[in-house]
Amino acid sequence: MINTRTRKRSKKKLKKWVWFTLFSFFILLAGSGFYFFNVYHNVASAVDNMNKPISREVSEKREEKVEFTKKDPVSILMVGIDERDGDHGRTDSMLVLTLNPEMKSTKIVSIPRDTRTELIDPEDSEDSSKDKINHAYAFGGIEMSIATVENFLNIPIDYYVEINMEGFKDVVDAVNGIDVNNQYEFELDGVTLEVGPQHLNGTETLAYARMRKQDPRGDIGRGERQREVISKIIAKGKSLSTLTNYDDILNALEDNIKTNLTLSEIIDMQSSYKPAADTIEKLEIEGTNKMIRDVWYYMVEDTTRQSLSDELRQHLNLPPETVAEVAVN
Repeated sequence: MINTRTRKRSKKKLKKWVWFTLFSFFILLAGSGFYFFNVYHNVASAVDNMNKPISREVSEKREEKVEFTKKDPVSILMVGIDERDGDHGRTDSMLVLTLNPEMKSTKIVSIPRDTRTELIDPEDSEDSSKDKINHAYAFGGIEMSIATVENFLNIPIDYYVEINMEGFKDVVDAVNGIDVNNQYEFELDGVTLEVGPQHLNGTETLAYARMRKQDPRGDIGRGERQREVISKIIAKGKSLSTLTNYDDILNALEDNIKTNLTLSEIIDMQSSYKPAADTIEKLEIEGTNKMIRDVWYYMVEDTTRQSLSDELRQHLNLPPETVAEVAVN
């Protein structure tokens, strides 16, 4: 079952971290400079460069495409990609958001990257294998990640936002760094951080967002730090002093972000989905660690997946359905 102790409900305005997570990669859209034509033109151009459609137009788990103007409930897959030279990349973090403006609520599911599940090839659904969920990106890119998450949760994924974590440091440097209060001393990728308040540049922030081995909470603690980083980038991005540097921010964003959201859809979402931020619920998936053939996996029971699927499908105004079984061996 879902660990109800991890659920956190709070009424927050749009400026709080969950809503910022969704729009963190379109920083200037929330800034006052957006209303000037030259900034609008540059933002539109940047978002156009970020826009990477996928082969399908509507998920097989939907009868028709969602419409923002009708305030249809919508789901978004957000992935951070660990992509380095000579590496196809794999998902370093994975969040699923469901937004229901009529219910005035948002649900966020954090999927541990070591979760063992069926990896689904969208071009051949019969060709599947059991592996860590973050390997789907390495084998088939964002489309295989989407198909795999849809099968795991038995919900449609309407949109995605993909962030290159290695290039994310450019975004941090573009807003002149962030301030954090580090809880655990650690060393990662040549970066050493002490405990306590400090100002981080892009390289240091990337290490701060990636570290998990020295954090006793593992992936959960890392996920919290990643959300902290995003919210602080937004706070810097919205300040008037940073808006004077918006060209650098836009360049960093368009070099490191991919999404199938268009500018018009982002604008429609901003205007129609603000009520979805009134109630925010974070769901963490309960599971156990298990070694299979010398590899550690995070094992999630089908009953847990079913309970989570029922909750998300109800939030998306979809009838309940039985999840596909995933053997835990």
